[in-house]
Amino acid sequence: MSMFKNLHPKQLLLALVMFLAGAAMAQKKDEPAEAKFPKASEYSKTKLTYKIINAPKKTFCYDIYADGKLMIHQPSAPGLPGNEGFKTKGAAGRVARLVIEKIKKGEMPPTIDIKEMKELKAI
Repeated sequence: MSMFKNLHPKQLLLALVMFLAGAAMAQKKDEPAEAKFPKASEYSKTKLTYKIINAPKKTFCYDIYADGKLMIHQPSAPGLPGNEGFKTKGAAGRVARLVIEKIKKGEMPPTIDIKEMKELKAI
């Protein structure tokens, strides 16, 4: 404490502020958590269902449920820019059923690409 005895109070305050600022900047920034998907085998005995939901501009998307619990909330057409969904409920349903098939086959996450949506005539 004797080394601070000759410092002016303003100098001491400045040193304290600089110390605290340095300590705050030195702390590790939290990185976003990586998505962790369950193993596909966890769904072998699970009842998978879907529900068509409303999306922006009078379009449609889907939610996927595992034993009645929300598993996937897809509020827009996957892989497409913007936040709109599919033009028809039927198109959204076809894609939702494909997602369920992929989960049952063990694909986690069950990604859907534009080619698949074109094959389903969803887009």
